[in-house]
Amino acid sequence: MDIGFIGLGVMGRPMAANLIAAGHRLTVYRDSAAAREALGDRARFAGSVAEAVRDSDAVVLMLPDTPDVEAVMRGEDGVLAALRPGTLVIDMSSISPSAERALAAEVAEAGGDHLDAPVSGGEVGARDGTLSIMVGGDRAAVERAAPLFEVLGGRVSHIGAAGAGQVAKVANQIVVGVTIEAVAEALRLAEAAGVDPGAVRDALLGGFASSRVLEVHGARMIEGEYEPGFRIALHRKDLGLAVEASARLDVPLPASGLVHQLMNAAVATGLGDHDHSALALLLNGRTG
Repeated sequence: MDIGFIGLGVMGRPMAANLIAAGHRLTVYRDSAAAREALGDRARFAGSVAEAVRDSDAVVLMLPDTPDVEAVMRGEDGVLAALRPGTLVIDMSSISPSAERALAAEVAEAGGDHLDAPVSGGEVGARDGTLSIMVGGDRAAVERAAPLFEVLGGRVSHIGAAGAGQVAKVANQIVVGVTIEAVAEALRLAEAAGVDPGAVRDALLGGFASSRVLEVHGARMIEGEYEPGFRIALHRKDLGLAVEASARLDVPLPASGLVHQLMNAAVATGLGDHDHSALALLLNGRTG
């Protein structure tokens, strides 16, 4: 399949590399030293978004935030300006569900098909092709995207109509964020009580408190290794979407609001580019 791939950051680069390795032909945007190192001459580098889109059967977006996606989609030289009828647009970014629904309608008006397909699994999942993909959109479009999702993900869930994938991703980020804070507090309590936090983590992994967050991020906290698989600044953005939804839908989300405030504090103290497990550093009074 001819694919236009837009967004070659920490997640996008390994995802693009996996699609190329599976035999797909990629035109990518944008050029950078890191992208060249990851993809070499296996992809064609476009000089604009429109150039990446123009001759593609499918367009994949993997961008940081809602304004980035809106700019790439609606720009003078953007996706909608260059979209051919029948092209499949797959937004794998994590953005506002309401903004995604509006973009889906604009893609449909331009004659294309649209899916929102945000992911969970971090850089490791992107590299290993084991991402959890949460999809919103029409079933027929999901079936068209299946060959790409099979390369990128270990679990693909069709949640519902346009925007439903983004709602699922916000829910995912609530669970992950609140659990990170719970693990950080549990290990900090053990340390303050003079008990080996590593031994406590090992014990908890054998019981009902076991989770992927305790396994992976608990180890990061104990070892003090916070190279980003997923940055605090990006998780803060996702929890901001939860807080916005809480107000708009009049649904109380007190734990989400608290963790969002803690992530605001982490960013303010210089921890924004650390892995989200570095939220634990706030409990020790440490900053970036």
